[in-house]
Amino acid sequence: MESITGVIIGCELAFWLFVLAGLASRYILRQKRLGAVLLYCTPIIDLVLLIVTVIDLRGGAEANAAHGLAAVYIGASIAFGHSMIRWADIRFAHRFAGGPAPMKKIKFGPEHARNERKGWFRHALAWVIGCGILYGIIHLVDVNSRTESLLSVIRTWSLVLAIDFLISFSYTLWPRAQKKASFDKN
Repeated sequence: MESITGVIIGCELAFWLFVLAGLASRYILRQKRLGAVLLYCTPIIDLVLLIVTVIDLRGGAEANAAHGLAAVYIGASIAFGHSMIRWADIRFAHRFAGGPAPMKKIKFGPEHARNERKGWFRHALAWVIGCGILYGIIHLVDVNSRTESLLSVIRTWSLVLAIDFLISFSYTLWPRAQKKASFDKN
């Protein structure tokens, strides 16, 4: 378990290192092509993690929570990766290249509700990808006693997705109201 956990941590670090290197190349070194290449390399990290996970399990390792976490990471990286990179790009461009300031997150009203729904749909996409990987690994290993923990990850993640649905879509039915500014009368 420790080795696969180390690989997951290494992949997360590598993801952000590639993002930072890509943005630094783009905005500080003014090497737009190199920056783009480095940013486009981030999906390779997911592929490396998937390959290492499958090799570990095919080599006889019993599936555990770390293997499940690898699938969760890959699903989240695919579903949220582009938006995380865009978030970092906007801030990097503002800080180092005179780009416009990042827009403040809307925290009330219909636009907030729409953003919450979009976030849930991204989470659902991550869940579909991650669970697809988990079921693929379960099928590949084909030994129920060695993959029970992966089914546990699927059940837990499904519960988290359902709770996220309730919270995210509650803003559609009950939008958060804008707080009124208070003024002191002296």
